Amino acid sequence: QVQLVESGGGLVQAGGSLRLSCASSGRTFSSYAMGWFRQAPGKEREFVAAIIRSGVSTYYADSVKGRFTISRDNAKNTVYLQMNSLKPEDTAVYYCAADRTGGTSWGKSWEYDYWGQGTQVTVSS
Repeated sequence: QVQLVESGGGLVQAGGSLRLSCASSGRTFSSYAMGWFRQAPGKEREFVAAIIRSGVSTYYADSVKGRFTISRDNAKNTVYLQMNSLKPEDTAVYYCAADRTGGTSWGKSWEYDYWGQGTQVTVSS
């Protein structure tokens, strides 16, 4: 069983930045693709970004492309989401997720096997 713990959320003004972290338990972190999703009140959970096992390839939702950067440190069992130029519409609970099966449906929540508890990001206008 893998446990994922997000941190780094908070309140920030529009145009500001935050860096989210997701720490994973266990010794198999490097074998998982990792993703970030978010869910705003009254909306469905949506894909934000994903990174493959080696970290060489990354994928982004169009809404965050050019503003957000996903990265990972396999030595620290941690995946990061650097969020710049934040907008009020980025306000949501952000979740990290781990995919142990090696699929390629990075943008689909059903691709992922383990989820964190989420961290709140609020962007004020």
